[in-house]
Amino acid sequence: MTVNASTFPRTGFWFALAALVLIAADRVGATPCPEADAEALAWLDKMSRSLHQVDYHGVVTFQRGDDMQAMEVSHSVVDGLATERLTELTGQGAEIVRVDHPLECIHPGHQLLQVGAALQAGHCGVAEYYRFAVVPGELVAGREAVQIRIEPRDMYRYGYIMQLDRDTGLLLKSQTVGRGDKVLEKFQFASLSYGATTAAAQPGTHLVHKALHPEPGVPELSVGGVRPAWTVNWLPQGFTATDQPVAGDERRTYTDGLAVFSVFIEVLSEEITPGEGVVRTGGTTSYTRGMHLAGLPVLVTVIGEVPLNTARMVADSIAGAQ
Repeated sequence: MTVNASTFPRTGFWFALAALVLIAADRVGATPCPEADAEALAWLDKMSRSLHQVDYHGVVTFQRGDDMQAMEVSHSVVDGLATERLTELTGQGAEIVRVDHPLECIHPGHQLLQVGAALQAGHCGVAEYYRFAVVPGELVAGREAVQIRIEPRDMYRYGYIMQLDRDTGLLLKSQTVGRGDKVLEKFQFASLSYGATTAAAQPGTHLVHKALHPEPGVPELSVGGVRPAWTVNWLPQGFTATDQPVAGDERRTYTDGLAVFSVFIEVLSEEITPGEGVVRTGGTTSYTRGMHLAGLPVLVTVIGEVPLNTARMVADSIAGAQ
């Protein structure tokens, strides 16, 4: 799926939402991670199951700084297949749809968030990189919520505050938190109803982005023709590729289960002026710099839900592959 970041909040807001609600803790009990909060993991388990069990429809607000957008979201599950739709109610009226996605299809980022399974296997899993805690919640879209606080254990990722529906476990509100407990962006349901919905397209929708499901490890078509082989030699602990890297790919995506970022390589027709470019919008950082790979001038872009220092260190580690 290709979505213009300037048109849509974050890179596929719906799938950021879906990633958050897919945290799982299969069983919570004695654990080798003394700081792992058993109650928080149990709530995260309930949240993960809500994605498979709950049909819902509502209006969500998304805020970054002074900019606020409103979106209509819907989710339904029929015969083991999930259908999702996100439509802007402001801006250009763009729409993202994903139809008949099999529930048994578990993506790499989701696998990282199987917290309970990791603990049972003797590993901390994502709890090695984040601290989880339960604190009193608030009222969101008329629903009583339980609050889960997620604090990073290092400087390479952000924290999150999530409000879960006390009855269903559905994610009602999420805040991305940066240094100094600064809220970088947030979304929340303004209205919410449970039950089946037809998720019909909105009249006047200008842009429709269909969420595709490419095979892992299959390279994308190249526009420029020449694609130098390259590798990323540094990632923050806990981050892993979402698919099998291919030497000449123009894009690679990494996740620790909560945060996601992508690295793009663009071959240039001429030399680029030395320097770097940075754009930060809410919790999304876009970092660019020029370099040479296999003797070719290229533009490197790191974009995603990570701090600037993380994006810069990832870009600095890129080198040509043999």
